[in-house]
Amino acid sequence: MEKILLHTCCAPCSSAIIEWMLHNEYHPVIFYYNPNIYPLAEYEIRKGECTRYAKSLGLDIIDGDYNHQAWMSCIAGLEAEPERGTRCLECFKMRLLVSAGKAKELGIERFTTTLASSRWKNLNQITEAGIWAATQVPETVLWEKNWRKGGLYERRNILLKEHNFYNQQYCGCEFSMGSKNTLKTK
Repeated sequence: MEKILLHTCCAPCSSAIIEWMLHNEYHPVIFYYNPNIYPLAEYEIRKGECTRYAKSLGLDIIDGDYNHQAWMSCIAGLEAEPERGTRCLECFKMRLLVSAGKAKELGIERFTTTLASSRWKNLNQITEAGIWAATQVPETVLWEKNWRKGGLYERRNILLKEHNFYNQQYCGCEFSMGSKNTLKTK
């Protein structure tokens, strides 16, 4: 079974991907790194749900450091950007760079992200950020996969109900709170 570092953002987005990986001979090493999430209580709820699901499958989860101030510094000057704008791209780059670094630290070549499952996110930005991160961390490769396809989005919704996951209503950062449920999907 090939190990893949799976950057995960939340249990609803992760569940179907993890299930698919396990059924397809991949061993996901779950990495929860999301310094963008605000407030801290929201971060803890999302992390707790990811941990609960991972443990139910007998998987470990690695908790990345929560440093919201570092994230704020990363996106400084982009606070007024709309969802799917430059702020999101910089956020993805930060999170996927740390994920690529964690993959290398663990001796895992390929990494991917559950961000690519969200219909609220721009898949091209996620791919761009992941490829960029892999170029910054030698011996890592982004596994470019559209996790919205192949019935995974539908399976996500089934697992959300089966496991009674907390299902957040905004991306995570304070700047996405006001725009929840207002984006058109691509």
